[in-house]
Amino acid sequence: MTIKRNPMNRRHFINSLASASLLLPGMLHELLAQSPSSEATNPLAAKEPMFAAKAKRVIFLCMSGGASHVDTFDPKPKLIADSGKSYKGDFLSAPRWEFKRYAKCDTQASSLFPHVGAMMDDICVIRSMKNDFPNHVQANMGLHGGSVVQSRPSMGSWVSYGLGTVNQNLPSFMVLAPEMPYGGTMPWDANFLPACHQGVHVGSDGEPIPNMLRADLADVQDKELGLINFFNQKHEAARGGDSMLAARIKSFETAHGMQTQAPEAFDLTKETDATLALYGLERGSTKGFAWQCLMARRLAERGVRFIELIDIGSNQLINWDAHADMQTHVPLAKNVDQPIAALLKDLKSRGMFEETLVVWSTEFGRRPGDTNPKAKGRTHHSDVYSSWMAGGGIKGGITYGESDEYGYQIVKDQVHVHDLHATMLHQLGIDHKKLTYRYAGRDYRLTDVSGRVVNEIIA
Repeated sequence: MTIKRNPMNRRHFINSLASASLLLPGMLHELLAQSPSSEATNPLAAKEPMFAAKAKRVIFLCMSGGASHVDTFDPKPKLIADSGKSYKGDFLSAPRWEFKRYAKCDTQASSLFPHVGAMMDDICVIRSMKNDFPNHVQANMGLHGGSVVQSRPSMGSWVSYGLGTVNQNLPSFMVLAPEMPYGGTMPWDANFLPACHQGVHVGSDGEPIPNMLRADLADVQDKELGLINFFNQKHEAARGGDSMLAARIKSFETAHGMQTQAPEAFDLTKETDATLALYGLERGSTKGFAWQCLMARRLAERGVRFIELIDIGSNQLINWDAHADMQTHVPLAKNVDQPIAALLKDLKSRGMFEETLVVWSTEFGRRPGDTNPKAKGRTHHSDVYSSWMAGGGIKGGITYGESDEYGYQIVKDQVHVHDLHATMLHQLGIDHKKLTYRYAGRDYRLTDVSGRVVNEIIA
C-alpha cells in the first residue's frame, strides 16, 4: 500500500508557528536569552586584517598538470642554441615557441601567450619558483596546502579563516573547476579548520552548484529553515558555544544564503556583448576558461574572498601534463590566454585591480631536456618553474628570480611555495606566522615552519 503525503500538512504546521505568533516569538526570546553574541557564533564574520592590506581578495589561476616554464614565461636563448646537446644525462630540447616582448616593459613571453604577454606591464613574473615534489598529487598538496607530506587546509580556507567574508550570503572561498583535479577535492578542502571555511566547488555544466535553486516557495522555505535554525542554535547554546558546531551551523546558513544570491551571480544575461567579446565567451555558454574568468570577476564584485580557477582541459587526461607531446600546450594556452588578459583588463576598468591579487601558477614546470633525444614531450620538473602575480599591490612590468641558462635550477632569488603563500597573505594584511590553528596538540599554519614575504616585488 502506498501512503500519499500531503505537502500542505508540513506547510500548514510551519505557517501556524510563524503566522499565528504563538510559539515562535517565545522560542526566539528564549534563544536570544541563552545564546552567545552573533559575532561569537558566526565564524565567517568579516574580520579586520592584522595590518593595512593592499588587497581585499585573491583570484588564483591554477594550470593543472605542470605548464612548461621554458616554453611560456622563462626564455632560454642558450637552450635554443644548444638544443640536442648532451647535458647531465639529458639531451637538451629547445622551446617550441618564439619568445618576444608584447608590452612596453622588457618581460618576454612565448607566442603561446600573446594576450597575457601584452599585459606584462601589470605583471610580475617569478622565474624562480620551487616546489618540493615532482608528482602531481604531492605537488598540488604543496601548492595548495603547504605540505607535500600530508593533506592540510587549502590556502583559500586559510584566507577564509583569517578574514571571514563581507557577504554572508556567499561563501568566502569558491573554486571553479569543470572536472576533479589531481588530488580530488584537496585543493578546496578545509581539512582540520572549521567546516564553514571549505571551498565551494563550482562546475560548469547545467547547474553550477547543486541545489542552487530553491526547492520550495521562498516564504515557506524561510520559515522551515528558521525553525530548524532555532533548534540548531539552542542545541549549540547548551554546549558551551562549540566552535565546530557553530561552523557547521554557519555552513548551512551560507548554503541557504546562496540560494538567494548565487542565481543572480551566475546569471550572465545582463553582461554586455562587449564584455562577452572581451573574454571570448559566446552568449549563453557556461563552459571553458572564459566563463570561469568572467565568473571570477562577478564573484569578486560580490564579496567572495578567495576564488580559484582550475584549468584541466576537458578532462583530467587532457591538461598541461605534456609527457607525450608539447604541442598539447597550444590548445590549452589558447583556451586561457585571452580570458586571463580579459580578466585583468576588466578588473582595471572597474577599479578593482589594485584591490585584487591575481596569481597564475602551476604545480611545477617541465624538464628542459630528456634522456630520449627524440622525445616530443617533457617530464615533470619541480626544481624551478614560473608563476606570476598582478594587482593587489604587486609591482608590474618586472621579473623576479632566475633559473640557469638551460632552465634546470634556480640561480638567484628562490621563491618556495611557502614564500608565495606568505606573500599572498601579506598582501591581504595577514602575518603568515601569526595565522595559526591548534590541532592535534600543535599550532599549524599555511606556511608550515618556513616562508618569507617577497618584499622585492611589492609596490
